[in-house]
Amino acid sequence: MTKAYLTRRPAQLFADPFFRSLDQFFGDEAFGGALAGLGSGSGNWAPAVDVRETDDAFVFTAELPGVNKDDVSITIEDNVLTLTGERKFENEETKNEFRRIERSYGRFTRSFTLPREVETDQVEAKYGEGLLTVSVPKAEKTKPRKIEIS
Repeated sequence: MTKAYLTRRPAQLFADPFFRSLDQFFGDEAFGGALAGLGSGSGNWAPAVDVRETDDAFVFTAELPGVNKDDVSITIEDNVLTLTGERKFENEETKNEFRRIERSYGRFTRSFTLPREVETDQVEAKYGEGLLTVSVPKAEKTKPRKIEIS
């Protein structure tokens, strides 16, 4: 879920009883976690993930700026692709200075149900410049094929 609909500044957002009551009702996962930690910089966060289908594979691209690739785990179990990881809080000592933290940090988990016909043993993952790309190949029987007419 995108945060584009949140046009108010964070302080105004949490002052609004409507959003505060929704957040309390749904808990930390309100709006897919979009409200969790907003304005405080702490709490759970969910990286944005683009999913596209090609003729040969399902491709997942996750935005993970500030996340070390060693802090990311990719698993497939029962045809569910799960991305987990953590963006660690970088604490720096400041004395007598104002500081506001708006970037979210902490653990994240994103899961996606895959079709049954995928080659889980041939999954490829690449990480660079804050983007994780996971390619899950389709099984041969699900790929489109051209039938010649005789």
